[in-house]
Amino acid sequence: MVQTPDILVIISTQESTCDECGENLGRKAWITWGKNKETLCLTCADFDHLIFLPSGNTALTRRARKHSTLTAVVIKWSRARKRYERQGLLVESHALEQAEIECLADSDARERRRDREASRRVELDQQYVERFATRVRELFPKCPPGKEIEIAEHACQKYSGRVGRSASAKGLEESAIRLAVIAHIRHAETQYDALLAEGCERQDARAQVKEKVNESLTAWQAWE
Repeated sequence: MVQTPDILVIISTQESTCDECGENLGRKAWITWGKNKETLCLTCADFDHLIFLPSGNTALTRRARKHSTLTAVVIKWSRARKRYERQGLLVESHALEQAEIECLADSDARERRRDREASRRVELDQQYVERFATRVRELFPKCPPGKEIEIAEHACQKYSGRVGRSASAKGLEESAIRLAVIAHIRHAETQYDALLAEGCERQDARAQVKEKVNESLTAWQAWE
C-alpha cells in the first residue's frame, strides 16, 4: 500500500498573501501550498474547519490521526536549527474528541491498575511482615511485647537491602530470622551505634557488644 504524503501547513515567518483570495495574511500566517505551489490561506485550502493539536502527546496524536479523514502536519522554520520542525497536527474536531475519550479511558484504566497493583503490593508486604513477626515470636518467645513487629518491619522494608529481603528470610528460615533479631539487638539494645559514631571499626564494635547481644538472645529464647 502506497502511503499518501502528509499535507503540510506552514507557519509563515514572513509577510504572506493568499494567491487565491488575495487576502494579506501578515506574518506568522498559517498557509499551505496549492498544486502549482501557490500560497493558500487555510480557508481557501478548505482546512479552516480543522483543529490544531500541538505535538507532545503521542497517543492522542496517533488516535486523532486515525479517526480524522483529513489531517495536516503543521511545521515552522527554525532559524536556530536551519530546518522545518513539526509543531503539531490539524485534525477534525470529532476525531480529536474521540481520541480524547479513548486516552482518558486508558488513563483511568491505567490508574485503576496502578491502584490495584499498589494495594496488592502493600497487602503482600504486610502479610510477609506479619509472617516474619510470627516467626520471630516462635523462635524468641520471650522477646518484649511488640518487639517482633518492630524487628519485622525494619528487616523487611522494601529496597532496603536488609536481611528480611533475602531469599532465606522470605523462606522464614531460622538463620535469617536470627540475623534480623541480632541486628535489632545490636542497634537498639547496645552501644554499638555510639561506638561506630566515635570512629570504632565495625568488627571491633561488634566484639565489644557481643556479650550483651548474646545475653539478650538467651533471655528472649527462654521458654516458660
